[in-house]
Amino acid sequence: MISENDYLESIKDSIRDSMRDCTLCPRRCHANRLSGQTGYCGQTDMLTAARAALHFWEEPCLSGEKGSGAVFFSGCNLRCVFCQNHDIALGKAGQSISIERLTEIFLELQAKGAHNINLVTPTHFIPQVAMALAAARQQSLSVPVVYNTSSYEEPDSLRFLDGLVDIYLPDLKYFSPELSRRFSHAPDYFEKAAAALAEMYRQVGTPVFATDHTLLRRGMIVRHLVLPGQTRDSKKILRYLYETYGDNIYISIMNQYTPLPHVADIPELNRRVSAEEYDRVLRFAERLGISNGFRQEGSAAAESFIPAFDGEGL
Repeated sequence: MISENDYLESIKDSIRDSMRDCTLCPRRCHANRLSGQTGYCGQTDMLTAARAALHFWEEPCLSGEKGSGAVFFSGCNLRCVFCQNHDIALGKAGQSISIERLTEIFLELQAKGAHNINLVTPTHFIPQVAMALAAARQQSLSVPVVYNTSSYEEPDSLRFLDGLVDIYLPDLKYFSPELSRRFSHAPDYFEKAAAALAEMYRQVGTPVFATDHTLLRRGMIVRHLVLPGQTRDSKKILRYLYETYGDNIYISIMNQYTPLPHVADIPELNRRVSAEEYDRVLRFAERLGISNGFRQEGSAAAESFIPAFDGEGL
């Protein structure tokens, strides 16, 4: 078995290799991020983040009473046209931090009482994040680690995280290639995301809860954000997930889509999901037999879900 020190050294080599000719995600843009060139994600090899703080708006088994220790990374390899974290996805917010500082941030969030460390959109920094996690584990990090992603991932890259991530929190955004092309410029999204979910599930397996059955310690929660006018696609997503994983994962059906100003010129996205649309998707989930799931009650679509990306905690 490889020692932690040897693992850290191998990750250092992997950072150099992956940043020199970047193929970490399905974009495979081949940017030389090591030289300062930016990839499709908008980032060089320098770790950049916009916020590190306790976050209370995840699923109840993640946020608990004390909050999830969320680290929001800058940049994104998917960049959906309707993104709620628009400023950081485009790299307009954030500051550079070292791997050593990221390790400290993980430990500081744990000391503040975070139930877990929540890595938000970390795909383009996988080797650096893996190195920081390994170093934190060598010290005193003991809370679960959550990997929060759009799922536009390469399974080979996710294998950097095997043994370091306890909970995967992936989206499954689209079934239709046409929708993923129009809204995320990624017609291969479903194919790539399905393969990524399979690797995530291989790593963490079925859900494991704390002894009080309130906090998730290990497992996978797949999120699906219902989009206005797209209930048919949502139903296909739910059918795929339940037929593939059954009750071995949790499915979070979300109605918090918020039309921000940058979608004003896309009429079909420039409204919220109606109560009738959301209810239609929930009824379909019930007919399928989905029991391990989460729904959002009331009017969840609100800009209050979007934190201030002001550098807190960095």
